Amino acid sequence: MTDFLADDFMVRALLAGLAVAAIAGPLGSFVVWRRMAYFGATLSHSALLGIALGLLVGAEPMLGVIVVCLVVALILGFGHRRRTAILSEDTLLGILAHGTLAMGLVAAAFLDSVRLDLTSYLFGDILAITTSDLVWLYGVAVTVAVILGLIWRPLLAATVHEELALVEGVPVQALKLGYMLMLAAVVALAMKVVGILLVTSLLIIPAAAARPLARTPEQMAVLASICGGLSVFGGLAASYIADTPSGPSIVVAALVLFICSQSVLAIRKPR
Repeated sequence: MTDFLADDFMVRALLAGLAVAAIAGPLGSFVVWRRMAYFGATLSHSALLGIALGLLVGAEPMLGVIVVCLVVALILGFGHRRRTAILSEDTLLGILAHGTLAMGLVAAAFLDSVRLDLTSYLFGDILAITTSDLVWLYGVAVTVAVILGLIWRPLLAATVHEELALVEGVPVQALKLGYMLMLAAVVALAMKVVGILLVTSLLIIPAAAARPLARTPEQMAVLASICGGLSVFGGLAASYIADTPSGPSIVVAALVLFICSQSVLAIRKPR
């Protein structure tokens, strides 16, 4: 089962996947609690625009993704604060999701001197992870983990009961915006692992799989990271053995864990 780790590129792929899974678990738990799955999808769609713009200006594509995702997160954060907004939040999300994806495809058409491999960006290319990519991944992952640890309690309070948190003096809007920015950074990271079209699944499915097994929010966050790590390991192993695409294989492994956890929930539930 572990024979695939004999190759350096598979070791780098596993390390990259584990880094993303470790931070996607806690953030994905908040996505599930706050019902923000469509927000994650919007950020992932905007990633292609970041890639194209990064290549156009000669910058690191990952940096372009992070910048664009952060801008989209800021737009959504400030747009959500406007109580007189004409458009509902889900309408704004739909406009940004498809608008940024289309803009990314149009911008890619101007890349005359650079060949853009859309397949690898849409579905991920974890096997092409380099050492410099690992530095990026772990640097951002550690930064996000530290920030999330510092704001965990107030963010959880704002998630459980927003009105009560406001009364107690918790800066709810600032926490929301900070969370959106962290989510944007993680989406940019996960894109390298499973691709633009599947990135939201790495946030949602492990967290949903962990939910029936956890008794506290902290347990769910840890279990979500573990489920994500198992999905990465199982998906890469299956990809190596069966010669299947790595990114989709990771998502399928996560789906299997989700089905197993739901089976446990069904067995536990009193008849």
